[in-house]
Amino acid sequence: MTATISRRTLLAATGSAALISTTGASYAGASADPGQLLKGGWHPDRHDRALVGRWARDTWRSLVAMTDEHTGLPADNIGESVSSPVRSKYTSPTNIGGYLWSTVVARRLGVISPHEALRRITQTLTTMSRVEHHEPSGMYFNWYDESTGEVLHVDPDGTKAITPFVSSVDNGWFAAALMVVRNAEPGARRLADSLLDKMNFGYYYNPAARPGVAAGLLRGGFFVTPPPDEETEKGNHAGTGPDVYYRKFHYDTCNTEPRIASYIGISRGQIPPAHFFATQRVFPDSCDWSWLEQKAVGVHRTYLGIDVFEGAFSYRGMRIVPSWGGDMFEALMPDLFVPEATWAPRSWGLNHPLTVRAHLEHGMDDAKYGYWGFSPASNPKGGYSVYGVDAIGMDPGGYPSDLEATNYDIGFAGCREGTNPDPTYGDGVVTPHASFLAMQYAPRQALDNLARIESNLHAYGGGGFYDSVAVRSGLIAKRYLALDQAMVMGAIGNVFGGDVIRRNFSAGDVARRIRPLIAQEQFSAGLD
Repeated sequence: MTATISRRTLLAATGSAALISTTGASYAGASADPGQLLKGGWHPDRHDRALVGRWARDTWRSLVAMTDEHTGLPADNIGESVSSPVRSKYTSPTNIGGYLWSTVVARRLGVISPHEALRRITQTLTTMSRVEHHEPSGMYFNWYDESTGEVLHVDPDGTKAITPFVSSVDNGWFAAALMVVRNAEPGARRLADSLLDKMNFGYYYNPAARPGVAAGLLRGGFFVTPPPDEETEKGNHAGTGPDVYYRKFHYDTCNTEPRIASYIGISRGQIPPAHFFATQRVFPDSCDWSWLEQKAVGVHRTYLGIDVFEGAFSYRGMRIVPSWGGDMFEALMPDLFVPEATWAPRSWGLNHPLTVRAHLEHGMDDAKYGYWGFSPASNPKGGYSVYGVDAIGMDPGGYPSDLEATNYDIGFAGCREGTNPDPTYGDGVVTPHASFLAMQYAPRQALDNLARIESNLHAYGGGGFYDSVAVRSGLIAKRYLALDQAMVMGAIGNVFGGDVIRRNFSAGDVARRIRPLIAQEQFSAGLD
């Protein structure tokens, strides 16, 4: 069966779930009813459930191996052994949050008992209630020693001194986990709330970040004391507590992972709703922005008094609102928590399935790797690298899909010629967690792709799928990363566990404030 998705009309213009017809199967972009996942389309059979159940159990085994027995904090990564794990000696709020929501999924799937889930969650949250953090904002520092809970003052590589940093996106993922836990695990609700209630995302919101625009942007984060090697801006956007030292960059694009922090801040009344429309869907189509690898197509629309350029990039007959790197992580990880495609059928309901289709067609038809799914992950040659479908990313350097870092650049029409409009791709690097993120939108193709990665490429060990594999050389990054394994668990929990992550995150204020906000928007995404 070919993996190419045929080009039938998207139905999201009518407000229904985005449907794309595939060869041999059709599937819904999202279902409004969590109990009827992919209603009217694909449903898992006994073999699918058994296969994914095994993957979930093995993935959970890697997360247990990462986690310190005394603190309940997971390491950032371990090597290939889950029986004698060598832990990284550092962790982050994102990693800790990932372990918490993975515990909820493991309980929901019956991998662990309710008693064990409560014990693990309580242990982790108790540790987090005691670790050093920025008390005025309730936010946590970027790096801790997972075995002691101490803040690191030397970088994770152990090579130089660092000034502890308080990241907006990392605290966003930790807060997201607390919001899942508080609803999914009643026995831990009080403890989760005691941490969540202190977290003020207003510390990151700079209302003056876009002069002349009615709302501002989120900062990347801040230091409590000024770092010796970086210029910062002293201030305090929240107006409570002493000043902090902000990094100068802001998150200025929409289709990227920091939108989870935006959603949380808006839902908690700490950031104005108009902020969502102050981020760029794609940068303007003028020659001032010709460093982009292609010129966007689209129209301008106004939401909450903000003019938004609803632009999109073109790839293989599709119009897609790009992420920065064209990777699955930026586009689809927030969707693990917010049912974006259902709540915003004219925007995310179009863009998410098209992003998946772009990855699938890139891997199978364009680059002809025979496999698909690209996202930042371990480099099979060592270290860490970024991977994506460069054609649907804004980064001019490109998130490549291969080890050769092949760059795609068709030029900026009317402003400059392209440097590589018709690239030849090399040794493609697929990242299994990307296929799991895609499973909501292309379940049959994702399961088949993963099964072949396991059986043909042998990128699988005692803790589940290894972090990445180069498809032509067969090089495998034989290690497990807490965040990537947590994305695997989150995706399985939604598709095979009744939307357990989405249901518990999006209850209450999230649904009341975020659903009507994002429902207003109409992307320029679609089919040519």
